[in-house]
Amino acid sequence: MGKRGLLLINLGSPDSTDVKDVRKYLDEFLMDKRVIDIPYWKRFLLIKGIILNTRPKKSAAAYKKIWWKEGSPLVVISERFKEKIAKKLNIPVVLGMRYGSMRIKNAMQELHDMGVDEVLQIPLYPHYAMSSFETVVEKTSEINQKYFSNIKMHVLPAFYNNKDYIKAMSNNLKNSLEGFDYDHILFSYHGIPERHILKSDSTQSHCKIDGTCCDTPSKAHETCYRHQCFETTKAMVKYLGLKQGTYSNSFQSRLLKDPWLKPYTDFELLRLANEGVKKLAVLTPAFVADCLETLEEIAMEGKKEFLNAGGEQFIHIPCLNENKDWIDTVCNWVNDWELRQN
Repeated sequence: MGKRGLLLINLGSPDSTDVKDVRKYLDEFLMDKRVIDIPYWKRFLLIKGIILNTRPKKSAAAYKKIWWKEGSPLVVISERFKEKIAKKLNIPVVLGMRYGSMRIKNAMQELHDMGVDEVLQIPLYPHYAMSSFETVVEKTSEINQKYFSNIKMHVLPAFYNNKDYIKAMSNNLKNSLEGFDYDHILFSYHGIPERHILKSDSTQSHCKIDGTCCDTPSKAHETCYRHQCFETTKAMVKYLGLKQGTYSNSFQSRLLKDPWLKPYTDFELLRLANEGVKKLAVLTPAFVADCLETLEEIAMEGKKEFLNAGGEQFIHIPCLNENKDWIDTVCNWVNDWELRQN
């Protein structure tokens, strides 16, 4: 029996809030063919010629609003999470990031140097999308084959409907709502272009992005981000016994002018306020650690939009972060995996 290890992978972060560091990070992120999936020459002209000349300054200002004394919230939280996981497991645990200086290759080198030859990889994305889960798995596979061919790699599938994940998410929401008599709960998921849904359809025929395909059983759902997001909401609603009409779904963080998954979160915040919702709670189930998209886009900008439109109270539900239920859940997944390998 070989030596086993755990590889946790999240998105990544700029090294600092300096514009040059943000530009470097955005360059790597946006040039990923699974993030902006257009021909290379078009992507090159768009990113290098336009976006990197305008967006880094704006993004750097946003990062400055949420940056912690210790560094990037996403990185700090992920490091703390890793340390707590490591204390509860009997195998080496390392952390890598898809983009930025915390390279997946460096994390795998750590495992290799410790004599590990069998690894469970957990992409810290609950839902499957080509621009998140898939790009992590493909990048890790590429590094594995090129530099660490002796290491056998296993991948934990997207866990959007796992009962323990749903329980951890639901209890986190319930605890965060204590003392807050909400009118409405908004489940805000990270958006992706509609074409990504169609590209990820393994049947090449099921996905229509309408009101029926996500509820019609299909093999396509294994890689359908939209379906998986809705399933997470349904499972949490059932677990918590939420009443119909007191919650809804939306999608945030769209880029460029292509059609992205709807409804858009910023539009939904205005709609809810205009329809008389006064006390709103927003959670972001596509993220397991708080980051720019949750701390700035939702907790700051989203709150401002809702209150300016007539809302009166707004709370952002923290991500699972270092939540004990979440730590226990991941440790149980790893222990179950180890038992299956024996």
